[in-house]
Amino acid sequence: MAKDKKQPRPKAITPKGFRDYFGAEVAQRQQMLTQIAGVYHRYGFDALETSAVETVEALGKFLPDVDRPNEGVFAWEEDKDWLALRYDLTAPLARVYAQFRNDLPTPYRRYAMGPVWRNEKPGPGRFRQFYQCDADTVGSGSVAADAEICAMLSDTLEAVGIPRGDYVIRVNNRKVLNGVLENVFGRFEPEDAVDAEMAEVFDRAMSENILRTADKFDKVGVNGVRELLTTGRLDASGAFIEGLGLNSDQADVVIAFLTAKDGDNSQTLENLRASVGNSKIGAEGVDELEAIETLLSAQGYGSDRITIDPSVVRGLGYYTGPVYEAELTFEVTDEKGRPRNFGSVAGGGRYDDLVKRFTGQAVPATGVSIGVDRLLAALHAKGRLDTGSVGPVVVTVMDRDRMADYQGMVAELRNAGIRAEVYLGNPKNFGNQLKYADKRNSPVAVIAGGDEFDAGVVQIKDLVLGAQIAQSASAEEWKDRPQQFEVSRDALVAKVREILAGQG
Repeated sequence: MAKDKKQPRPKAITPKGFRDYFGAEVAQRQQMLTQIAGVYHRYGFDALETSAVETVEALGKFLPDVDRPNEGVFAWEEDKDWLALRYDLTAPLARVYAQFRNDLPTPYRRYAMGPVWRNEKPGPGRFRQFYQCDADTVGSGSVAADAEICAMLSDTLEAVGIPRGDYVIRVNNRKVLNGVLENVFGRFEPEDAVDAEMAEVFDRAMSENILRTADKFDKVGVNGVRELLTTGRLDASGAFIEGLGLNSDQADVVIAFLTAKDGDNSQTLENLRASVGNSKIGAEGVDELEAIETLLSAQGYGSDRITIDPSVVRGLGYYTGPVYEAELTFEVTDEKGRPRNFGSVAGGGRYDDLVKRFTGQAVPATGVSIGVDRLLAALHAKGRLDTGSVGPVVVTVMDRDRMADYQGMVAELRNAGIRAEVYLGNPKNFGNQLKYADKRNSPVAVIAGGDEFDAGVVQIKDLVLGAQIAQSASAEEWKDRPQQFEVSRDALVAKVREILAGQG
């Protein structure tokens, strides 16, 4: 009789593009989320928690083909419907507002925090699961809502530990760019457009190409953008990138827009008015930027914190009005030791067409999304985040027959609000118990054997002081500070509290 084939053991590996988070990392993220939620709540926003799974139809951006959904989401078929893990927190908000709009206040301010999933190629620091923290106002077309989001974003960055001078929130407006594009296409007659419909299609495609090119402004500069808009350019690798074929005058219109930023917001606005010319939609966008600047100035937010900046182009194909991006301005070193600016940690803007997919009626909305993991990485890079975590007080076990007494001690500590645990390994080797406490980063160890129980006392060891003495070249400075104390059993909680307070 043939033997059953032995099943191979599963590999203990994390799936590609995902990672595990341990104690200190989880605690740091939770603390940051609590700080962010505190600011959002102070601004009057309510929490919303949506399902991690949405229908692909509701997500909207990705639709199934014959066999499987398009790339970008993790999706599966169930009862002839396609479901997917959410790829952001905005699409679920649009669905929620459309579904419950008769029960929700207008405008509806909400914030949401949680993981999102994207089925994209992972890379260094780029994972398929990551945390987002969003705040949105749905149902208000007033630019006061956009100004409020910018102010709240500024307060949030400072609340989590990014001081003024280390960040700037840059604000632009899609309508201004539309005005610039109107000026470009006003003198641009495509040869391939044989009728108005084809011309419209051509213009739309060209607009998207101009947007993508303008987004490279920070990387390639004025000359690089000009080359990409016109005849093309050689990139750093020597490869030739074909240009869009605009003439010099058309390229000048786009360049004038991208370089309109001045040291003063009022001068930037004046430059933008010149760049949009006679465009009605462009002038409307500049008016909105001016109104936002006025509202923010009235609240004390100057251009050192929130500034009008036409070079914010990323995402303009999605947004319908004001857009904003939070950038950290301090330098960090990359994996090769080269200095670079940390870059963007949050972005958002006005998206007045998203809810319309469900209701058929335009519903104004504006909001921002913070990349929590990038923000944590920024704080780590600047050394503003404590990478260590304080473990629990460890009650050691000298006599396994008295486990009930040890459990009584740990219960007293926990009831007093002190994090504590009983050692549950093999108590035979006491040295291993102290090694365990060290690995747990425990601040205090409680020690009691037969002699202590008979005398009604416990030994309490200050593990933090012990580690400091061990690291010191000379114990002279520590000679007046004992590491271990014997106290009566009923003084256990008070003495542990005293030691913890002394450790800070």
